[in-house]
Amino acid sequence: MRVLVTGAAGFIGSNVVNYLESKSIDTVAFDNFSHSDYRNLLNTNAEIICGDVTDKDFSKNIPKVDAVIHEAAITDTTLADDAKMVRVNYNGFRNIFDFSVEKKIPLVYASSAGVYGKAEKKMSEEQEVTPHNTYAYSKYLCDCWVNKYLQKNKTPPIVGLRYFNVYGPGEAHKKKAASMIFQLYNQMIENKNPRIFKFGQQKRDFIYVKDVARITADAINLDRSVISNVGTGEPRTFKDIISILNKLLKTELKPEYIDNPYSEVYQNYTEADSSKLTKILKTEADYSLEEGIKDYLENYLKK
Repeated sequence: MRVLVTGAAGFIGSNVVNYLESKSIDTVAFDNFSHSDYRNLLNTNAEIICGDVTDKDFSKNIPKVDAVIHEAAITDTTLADDAKMVRVNYNGFRNIFDFSVEKKIPLVYASSAGVYGKAEKKMSEEQEVTPHNTYAYSKYLCDCWVNKYLQKNKTPPIVGLRYFNVYGPGEAHKKKAASMIFQLYNQMIENKNPRIFKFGQQKRDFIYVKDVARITADAINLDRSVISNVGTGEPRTFKDIISILNKLLKTELKPEYIDNPYSEVYQNYTEADSSKLTKILKTEADYSLEEGIKDYLENYLKK
């Protein structure tokens, strides 16, 4: 089998490439390197193709592949250029979608828990969605397009994965858009009091990128179409992260509370309903937040 991974030099994309290669699956890594980091692909054996998914002719240099995993996107939710966000995330997706349908090969693509908007309870794929920023809206458009297609078509299998709050190795290039785990670690390793939005009670469904990569890569083998959440189903607070990092770093740093400048578009709570993940994809997250942060810190951040 040969798998095309778009956004392959990005955070999740590079971890997907690593997982596929660990399973001896031939991989084609496609990226335009504008919102990614070449260092994420330094040790790969994948065929590297520099290209842009928004280019209608993007596929002219792609060899024959048996499945597509689409991770290419702008993920910075604070980007002010709405047109660019939608052009890359939705128009680019449409090109990848058309390619997969034309070739009759499975497509797994990255959606987002951002489509749910603000909520105070577990988020289910069946509930009404209310995206609160253009990034979330762009992912909502992708899901709408897939649902419309699936009303009349059964093949090829198309799997949309609504990632919750992903953290782990390969995210450093995201800078301010990187995970809270990454942000807080970098403050605390310098013996600074970790800064969090008032008053640290925000809860997020944090999921380790190694779980996300495994679940994403394995989804290419699914024989049916589905849009599914990818989370742990266990929301944790920012204070929990600080507590875990304090324990691992052997520090006793106290949080410093600041105002949230993104309060109008910010998700204070995320929690995945993981029913479809377990029943249809027949999998679940392996890492708890404690285990994920420990692996991230000891095997990547400290190095």
